Amino acid sequence: MHNQLGRRVLTVVSAIGVLFATLMSGTASAHGSTTDPPSRNYGCWARWGSDFQNPEMATKDPMCWQAWQHDTNAMWNWNGLYRENVGGNHQGTIPNGQLCSGGRTGDGRYNSLDAVGAWQMANKSNRFTLTVTDQARHGADYLYVYVTRQGFNPLTQPLGWNNLELVAQTGKLAPAGTYQVNVNAGSRSGRHVVYTIWQASHMDQSYYFCSDVNFTG
Repeated sequence: MHNQLGRRVLTVVSAIGVLFATLMSGTASAHGSTTDPPSRNYGCWARWGSDFQNPEMATKDPMCWQAWQHDTNAMWNWNGLYRENVGGNHQGTIPNGQLCSGGRTGDGRYNSLDAVGAWQMANKSNRFTLTVTDQARHGADYLYVYVTRQGFNPLTQPLGWNNLELVAQTGKLAPAGTYQVNVNAGSRSGRHVVYTIWQASHMDQSYYFCSDVNFTG
């Protein structure tokens, strides 16, 4: 009995140590993400970061549950989903079906974000303002905002470049805490994916964000 209790205590202490190290690592290497509408891993962190071991997540938020089970660091490091030295060749670098993970960047840390299913959606009017949070104030060479074409079904289809339409873009943006883009989704309705590329200015560092939305008109 005492041995079992000792093992449980050791397991809890070890988990706390790993969590603390992860949090410190994420803070030290802070970058950014789309926070409105939230990217998949930022949304999972915002909803469950303080309660990520709650088994109710499996039924209330199953796509986040599978992401937390795959790699908790994908959520603790919600601000680190990027690739370096892409040279602007996003479509040539990121394969179809891997857009939400940035082509399985981070040694596969973010692979769960490519999973097909009912990710929680943010309700948005067809004209909305998208916000990227830049914790490190890298600045932006540009932001590209894509939206899935009407008829694409993210519940059953993996996301590919042919499913997307570029609907907004910016020029160079000075370093700031947030960047905002006005987006017009046209006549789209229902469930869609908003795909954002943020090209940071401090070096050739490209960020890729999938945000799930429900267009209300």
